[in-house]
Amino acid sequence: MSGIDLRSDTVTTPTPEMRRAMADAEVGDDVYGEDPTVNRLQSLAASLLGKEAALYVPSGTMANQLAMRVLARAGTEVLCPDRAHVYRHEAAAAPVNAGVQMHPLWDLPDGIRTAIEGVAHHLPQPALVVIENTYMALSGAPIDATEMATLCDLARAGGLPVHVDGARIWNAAVALDTAPRELVASVDTVMFCLSKGLGAPVGSLLCGPAAVIAEARQHRHRWGGAMRQAGVIAAAGVVALETMVDRLADDHARAGRLAAALAERWPGSVDPDAVHTNIVCAEMRALPADFVRRLHHGGVLAGTIDPRTVRLVTHKDVDDDAVARAIGVFDEIRAAA
Repeated sequence: MSGIDLRSDTVTTPTPEMRRAMADAEVGDDVYGEDPTVNRLQSLAASLLGKEAALYVPSGTMANQLAMRVLARAGTEVLCPDRAHVYRHEAAAAPVNAGVQMHPLWDLPDGIRTAIEGVAHHLPQPALVVIENTYMALSGAPIDATEMATLCDLARAGGLPVHVDGARIWNAAVALDTAPRELVASVDTVMFCLSKGLGAPVGSLLCGPAAVIAEARQHRHRWGGAMRQAGVIAAAGVVALETMVDRLADDHARAGRLAAALAERWPGSVDPDAVHTNIVCAEMRALPADFVRRLHHGGVLAGTIDPRTVRLVTHKDVDDDAVARAIGVFDEIRAAA
């Protein structure tokens, strides 16, 4: 019996249809803009997100970093949620790549207003707002179009553009029963990952105005992210966008079952009503000691995102039987306590 990997939705494997598409992909040199499959993927992504253009890059981190490099000036600061991926999980890349300082906000939207209004001559000038949707650290909480518009209005009132780290924007769209373009209609740029819940093996897309994407393409080349016959992997991304979005609802339902099971066995560990997508973030203090290690011993892989939070992530390679088996391991751990 195989193990159950709930560490991340990045562990997904390509579907048979993706593998066939990769094998048969028409390719060219993308550095020259001549790979037809990459161009198709970029056009599809831009259309689905309602933006002028898109750029295929190796990773979500690179997409976020490119957005900050283009939209923010060196020596300024980027406003973001206090547990945002760009702040906590990108190895301090923004100061290195864009010369910007991250300004974590503990309260949205008031934090944006306060940061903009509180600028003095000895403080860095805010230059960009980054919003994460879904917000991974809050059990993948989705942000709806109305709330996003409010955040964008506050940013624009202060003269700031808005970038969305939409690594799981498709999960947000499915959870909210909303077209993804509606969730990002008021933002300047948005990135999303193909290699998480959508199941493709490699890559992310940065979408936005044509001029921004053109500049991002130059920086991608400088950072060593330009790829040649990338259509071989882009083909899987096309399949992901065309066939893998609607099934995300299954992942959400399974995450909800995991959250309910944790809350029933260890009250206070997680609020099941706050789990709307495929991520369950549980409070370490409410769980048994060595919880992650004990899960692993029972054949369930989980992870942590900080010293206080255990994370379980559902994805296409975790079916109903796997969820039931994971809950059985919860019972074993509780019985041994």
